Amino acid sequence: MQVLQRLSTNDIDRPVGSVIYTQWLNEAAGIEADLTIARLGAQQFLVVTGAGSADRDCNWLQSHIPQDAHVTVTDITAGQAVLGIMGPRARDFLQAFTATDLSDAAFPFGTSQWLDLGRVSVRAQRLTYQGELGWEIFVSTEFAASLLEDLMAGDRAAPPVLVGFRAAESLRMEKAYRHWGHEMGTHDTPLEAGLMFAAALDKPGGFIGREALLAHKQNAPRRRLLQFLCQDPDAFVYHHEPIFRAGVVVGSVTTGSYGHSLGGAVALGYVSVPEGVSVADLCAAPYEIGVAGRRVAAKASLKPMYDPANARVKA
Repeated sequence: MQVLQRLSTNDIDRPVGSVIYTQWLNEAAGIEADLTIARLGAQQFLVVTGAGSADRDCNWLQSHIPQDAHVTVTDITAGQAVLGIMGPRARDFLQAFTATDLSDAAFPFGTSQWLDLGRVSVRAQRLTYQGELGWEIFVSTEFAASLLEDLMAGDRAAPPVLVGFRAAESLRMEKAYRHWGHEMGTHDTPLEAGLMFAAALDKPGGFIGREALLAHKQNAPRRRLLQFLCQDPDAFVYHHEPIFRAGVVVGSVTTGSYGHSLGGAVALGYVSVPEGVSVADLCAAPYEIGVAGRRVAAKASLKPMYDPANARVKA
C-alpha cells in the first residue's frame, strides 16, 4: 500500500471494497495518470486506467517501486473484459440477474464486490463515466461474450441499448468528466483541472508532486478548466476551437460534443485567469466559442451543468 500511497494524490488507505479515484503526479504536479484503485484486500489492489494509457501507467507504477519494496505488479488487462452498465435503470436491470442486493445501502457508490451475474462470477464496481447510476462489470474474457448474450437476450429484463463512443462522449461531456490526454496531461495540475477534491494534501507521507501543488495553490493558478454550453442549439463544437472572453482569445476547447440533455453543444476548455479575478467573476464573464468561422455565445461554469449535486450518480 505504501507504494500506491506515495504515487496517489488521494488517500488509498480505505476499507477493503473501496474504489478510490485519484491522479498520479510528477514532481512539478503535472498529471501523469488518471485512474481508479480498488482495495481488494489488506495489501491487494486493482488499478484501473484508460485503455489508451494502460501500458504507460503500468510503466509509471513499476518505475516508482523502490528496490527494497516487496511489491508484485501483474498486468491482467488481456484476461479481463469490462462492460459498462449505466443509466437510470441500471440497478433494476442488473438486479434481475443476481441475488446480490444492489441497493444503495448494500452497494454504495465507490465500492467493489464479487457477485454472480447470471451464469458468471464477476467483479462489479459502482462507478460511472456517463454521469448516471452505473456499474463497471469486470469479467474474464473467456466468459465475456456469453455474459453479453445473456444480458441482451431480454429473458429476465428488457435489454439495455448499446451505445457507441460518441454517445458515451456526449454524456461524459455534459457531466464535465475529464479525460487524460485532453483535459489533463503532464503539464496540467489538479488545481487547474478542477481535481483538488481527489488530492488528500494532509495524508501521512504526502505524495509525489505535493510540494509543487501546494506552491501552485498558494500562488493561484493562471488558467482554469471550465465547462461551456453554446447558446445556439445548432452549433457544434469538436476540439481546439478558440474561446473568446470579451472579444479576446483566452483559451481553446479541449473536447466538445453535443449535449442532448442540456440542449446544445458542450465543451471543456482551459482559459486564462486574470490576476485578482474571482471564480464567480470568471464564470460570469461574456464568452464566445469560434465555430466554423463565426462566434457563438457560450455560458461558462466551474461545476458540471448536468446534475451538479451528483444526485443521479449516487441514487
